[in-house]
Amino acid sequence: MTTRWLTPEEQRAWRAYMAGYLLLEDAIDRQLQQEAGMPHLYYSILAHLSETAERRLRMTDLAERLKITRSRLTYAVTRLEKDGLVRREDCPWDKRGSVAVLTDEGMTVLENAAPGHVETVRATLFDRLTPEQVGQLEEIFTQVARGLQESDGDAGPPEELPWRRRSSPCSGTA
Repeated sequence: MTTRWLTPEEQRAWRAYMAGYLLLEDAIDRQLQQEAGMPHLYYSILAHLSETAERRLRMTDLAERLKITRSRLTYAVTRLEKDGLVRREDCPWDKRGSVAVLTDEGMTVLENAAPGHVETVRATLFDRLTPEQVGQLEEIFTQVARGLQESDGDAGPPEELPWRRRSSPCSGTA
């Protein structure tokens, strides 16, 4: 098999994407750590739970929405449980699963953190783009995500997606 090296244009685009992604994630994470005392992942967990009926989601569904491994989610939810922001309950329709539930305290923390988070996202990303570029950004990453979630032979089977992976046989809590 011959290596399909990136063209100079593709290499510049790749490096620009990586630099932008890493700087953006760092800015968002720093803001949330300073103002809310939590990393971006924890904020994202609270936000996803707040957007669902009864502020609850099965752990495997939450992992899929966040695009992370179930073991990483289990670790994060355990930390949020210790702070009283989330609680876990047995899944009534699947005895092997559990459900993450956003507590009232977690909702209050999220509501207090949201304005600063949104302002940071706006200032670091959207204020730098034209409306046309925002549409292009959505279109590009929708296409990338769609392609990576489909079994196309190149990216591996859908079973290899992060939220379907298990890091060990003991990680069945998600």
